[in-house]
Amino acid sequence: MWSVDPRTGKQREQVGTEATAGEVDAAVRAAHAAREPFADRTVRAALLRAAAGQLDAASEEIIATADAETALGRPRLTGELARTRAQLRAFADEVEDGAYLGVTINHKDADATPPCPDLRRYKIPLGVVAVYAASNFPLAFSVPGGDTASALAAGCPVVVKAHPDHPATSELTGAALRRAAAEVGLPGDVLSVVHGFEAGVELVKHPLVSAVGFTGSVRGGRALFDAASSRPTPIPFHGELGSLNPVVITGAAADERPEEIGEGLAGSMTMGTGQFCTKPGFVLAPAGEAGDRMLEALRAAVSKAAQGPLLDGRMREAFLEGIKARTELDGVEAPVLAGAGDDEQSVGAGFLTVPAEKLGQPQYEVLLEECFGPVTVVARYRDDDEVASVLSRLPGNLTATLHLSAAEAAGDGGQGARLLATLTPLAGRVLVNGWPTGVAVAPAQHHGGPYPATTSTSTSVGATAIERWLRPVAYQDAPEALLPPELRDANPLGLPRRVDGRREN
Repeated sequence: MWSVDPRTGKQREQVGTEATAGEVDAAVRAAHAAREPFADRTVRAALLRAAAGQLDAASEEIIATADAETALGRPRLTGELARTRAQLRAFADEVEDGAYLGVTINHKDADATPPCPDLRRYKIPLGVVAVYAASNFPLAFSVPGGDTASALAAGCPVVVKAHPDHPATSELTGAALRRAAAEVGLPGDVLSVVHGFEAGVELVKHPLVSAVGFTGSVRGGRALFDAASSRPTPIPFHGELGSLNPVVITGAAADERPEEIGEGLAGSMTMGTGQFCTKPGFVLAPAGEAGDRMLEALRAAVSKAAQGPLLDGRMREAFLEGIKARTELDGVEAPVLAGAGDDEQSVGAGFLTVPAEKLGQPQYEVLLEECFGPVTVVARYRDDDEVASVLSRLPGNLTATLHLSAAEAAGDGGQGARLLATLTPLAGRVLVNGWPTGVAVAPAQHHGGPYPATTSTSTSVGATAIERWLRPVAYQDAPEALLPPELRDANPLGLPRRVDGRREN
């Protein structure tokens, strides 16, 4: 495996070799064997905090290496590493709290109709989790990222298939997590890193892998999803595949603050050279004078956006081909043409416009597909019917954004509420008068959405991401002495729980 500098396209260093089927098997079996010493919640919480500490101690080398492999820039990566450490510590708090276990007890009630036996329910870890790292987040959605942190918090050892765009970063962060395991007395095999395309294929097929977390393309994710589903024993596949992240701008909003909206859209769509999974890639903007003023502000801001490299040459070629396919369509205009930059590695930002009425024709469906990189499509609509017609054609998304005037946001006329209700089925996170790039790590966060945004209804960010790696089990009429401590009447672990319908702790 070679580490490549995307700024030059040249190889930096060799980072190990692609894992063989035997090496993948050994990593999974070692992870499976580490489950028992990993069962203690106190130890798991300590591991997560130690992992954050080890990442902090190695931060300078990690950030420098990640920047050399991704060209995302030290400021962006410094923030991403801070977010990654915070995420690990947040899951440590979640583990210690214990509410995620969902402990529920119903004592025997012979007088009920019908009679109820003694039932005690909680959640247990699934087993070894395979995590497939993302290209565009070498820290927060890769080896030490949210899938890994939540799986470890749930009590599931992890084998990560590293992304080929940042193998050296993956090795550094993997080593940090393994040092954290040793620090708290756990076997290092609670976390392993493997490299190579075939390793990824072998991993999803391995009989001891119990679930998968994936962040990547629709094509690659769907292939792995199908493999996970067609196993002799199918397993859960929590995949984040692709998202258009539509934005609807009302005429009143465009009239009220055209410059603010245009500049905000430009900043969001060009952030990180347009390589965020939450980049607004499709915008419904009003035709007419107010929309024209908003687009002029967008044009001015996008024209000033710095050129930059994409994560690898393959992505750059796909971006350029995507721009070409879209600009060749009749009626599509490019006020600022996105495309190749001033050198062989960089690209420049731009945006396209099209009359919304054309989007009902089959040849324009490509405009409703994600184009990874610094470009967005602005469809100009004439009335509410055109907005509704276009929205009815959109696939599932991670986010959907609505820009309203002050009066609409206050509920005057009901327009805001109607549009919010229309957007809600399309996405897992619906924003009003904001921009979707940037996903807060918070208990109420939901980072997911209808297919193809994700392959499940779960979130990959926030406290409830832990639920992906657990399954409920109920014990009926089990003697107290045989029950796990989490379900005993005395509650020796002091867990939050519901007993006979009443919350305790």
